[in-house]
Amino acid sequence: IGIGIGVMLVFSRIDYHVVVRYSRPALIIGTGLLVLVQLIGVSMGGAQRALQVGSMMFQPAELAKVSLLVYMAVLLARKQTYIESFGRAFAPLFAWVILTVVLIGMEDLSTASLVLASAVLMCFVARVQVLQLGGLGLVTILLATLFLVSSPARMYRLEEFVGMRLSADGTEQVDDIEVEQSYQMRQSMIAFALGGIAGQGPGKSIQRDFLPAPYNDFIFAIIAEEYGMLGALALLFLFLVLLFRGYLRVARHAPDPLGMFLAVGLTTTVAMYGFVHAAVTCGLLPVTGLPMPFVSYGGTSILANGLMMGILLNISRQVK
Repeated sequence: IGIGIGVMLVFSRIDYHVVVRYSRPALIIGTGLLVLVQLIGVSMGGAQRALQVGSMMFQPAELAKVSLLVYMAVLLARKQTYIESFGRAFAPLFAWVILTVVLIGMEDLSTASLVLASAVLMCFVARVQVLQLGGLGLVTILLATLFLVSSPARMYRLEEFVGMRLSADGTEQVDDIEVEQSYQMRQSMIAFALGGIAGQGPGKSIQRDFLPAPYNDFIFAIIAEEYGMLGALALLFLFLVLLFRGYLRVARHAPDPLGMFLAVGLTTTVAMYGFVHAAVTCGLLPVTGLPMPFVSYGGTSILANGLMMGILLNISRQVK
């Protein structure tokens, strides 16, 4: 947490016009590390998402995610005079987005989906043609379907959520970890029920001894148990504050298009992570492994969020 706050403070002092100069090399390195994960990655929670260096592990998807959003803002700002051109404007954006999203989605479909949603919103704000965005959406649906049907574990999660079997071959190949997804959701619901309105009190959670990954993937359920519905709603209200400040103050009054596109992409990503994490723990979305920004355990996630908030704060400093 200390390192994450330090990263945020440092990048809040560095002009974002300087930071974006290194976005393309960072994205190239990030995509290279994503390829490396497929070759020598370490399995975490049933998926091969991390690289191990000595005694430390980090997830390259976080670096690739931030690099893609920053580099997209650069391309969108640079191509504004001919943004409606498919060959000169949309094709380069499409290539980088699809490459990065596919590499992330091979092991982490939920992260890839949220990154893609942020990228599409940035393109929409930058006046990319709706027809071109529709083509991107169609390709996305095809890729998502391919990722789902090629993974029995992902299909099982979707089947558990909709309450019916969608695959013809059943779920015999699903790992034990995935079979327990329904158990996770039941324990999460119990945590919400125990919390009630005012909660059990700080540190008095019972479900943290039964709920898998209570410090990460389902931490919002533990917050609801200890602090009740009031505490859970207060946390979501903070994400709403971040969302509205990022959109209505920073993005709307950014000194240039680059700052506006950056603010939209970074704000959307952080806020959407928080809301989707909460929706998963409440049973409104299928079970995924998304952390809650600034709350869930995870060093790489904390560093990535600190970096994004640092850039957002620097844009805010330059608002008139």
